[in-house]
Amino acid sequence: MPLSDWPLSERPREKLLLNGAQSLSEAELLATLLGCSGQRGRSAVDTARQLLSAHRSLRDLFNASRESALSQRGLGVVGWCRMQASLELARRYYAEAMRTGPLLDSPAATHRFLISRLRDQPHEVFCCLHLDNRHRLIAFDELFRGTIDGASVHPREVVKQALARNAAAVILAHNHPSGVSEPSQADQLITQRLREALALVDIRVLDHCIVADNGCLSFAERGLL
Repeated sequence: MPLSDWPLSERPREKLLLNGAQSLSEAELLATLLGCSGQRGRSAVDTARQLLSAHRSLRDLFNASRESALSQRGLGVVGWCRMQASLELARRYYAEAMRTGPLLDSPAATHRFLISRLRDQPHEVFCCLHLDNRHRLIAFDELFRGTIDGASVHPREVVKQALARNAAAVILAHNHPSGVSEPSQADQLITQRLREALALVDIRVLDHCIVADNGCLSFAERGLL
């Protein structure tokens, strides 16, 4: 049955307007986001349910490749683009909120932020959180992008960017697409080099975090700084 034949109170968009987005199921939210027109004999919500059941999780669905999207009925390249845009808007929204929100002096808050930014990157990415003297986020910058195996990190560029941001402290971060968060010897060596280089310009390295799957390993908590 098409949505136009549903009672007004049951249609996803009308429910959202009346009761807020939190009142919608995942399938209803997805149908609203994608603007699914549905397929013959199926509503947009049915199509959204089909997409959800074809994937293990929302994360799996939202990280489907463009090629995979083209092969899925009810999604297609337009739907894939809408999902990618919504994810990037959400990331930027939370990054902006962190600039005026709570201080990044809580490891748990920092880890949640980094997981949201780096968890689903297909390649290794090295980033810096630039902080002011009260540990408020000035900017989150992606500095180096590598292959599935690693990224080349240049201390001179890290120092240059930290000075440009007028940072008093930094938190280094990168992801391990392999899903294993244990630091390699190379990770430990570059951390030491960056600490020494940044110390020369009075910028403190508060931590180096490695994001892998749903976890975040902290050098500071491990006693590696």
